[in-house]
Amino acid sequence: MIKTLANVKFTYQDYLHMSEDKRYELIEGEFFMVPSPNEYHQRISRELEYALLSYVKKNKSGFVYDAPFDVVFSDEDVVQPDIIYVSKERKNIITKDNIQGAPDLIVEILSPKIGYRDREIKRKLYFKYGVKEFWIADPVKQTIEVLTLTKNGYKTENVYPADAILYSPLLKRLEIDLSLVFS
Repeated sequence: MIKTLANVKFTYQDYLHMSEDKRYELIEGEFFMVPSPNEYHQRISRELEYALLSYVKKNKSGFVYDAPFDVVFSDEDVVQPDIIYVSKERKNIITKDNIQGAPDLIVEILSPKIGYRDREIKRKLYFKYGVKEFWIADPVKQTIEVLTLTKNGYKTENVYPADAILYSPLLKRLEIDLSLVFS
């Protein structure tokens, strides 16, 4: 009988040995390559990160990071979300190399090639590890869906169109003018 590698699970140690000229994520022990984002994706990311960073600095409430920066949930689950927020109360999960555990907020900006993975697979992964708030930015529809963690999964708080002001249940008094984000 021939043995196959179908049941092989990769680990964080395997992940650390991957080529540095490409981006990868490790989900349930399986590698996924992350393609480079396009220009519009990068603009959306920059504007959202700027808004979050401005809020965090003003309120001295935590730390904001952008991809590529590893979030290590477990030895078999390592992702590089587009934008990450960790509250100052939970700064102990931040190390010099990565974030060890669930950030308070993760933002994923959908890409045509991996949109399903960001919307569905990562949604389940983020729920599993307890990410309190998850935003899904859709460049095509020009919307941001704000989801909050419940005991049964994520609840959609709101889907904000490009002409709206986004509010976060987690980050009180945060207001983001989405016309600036999607311009």
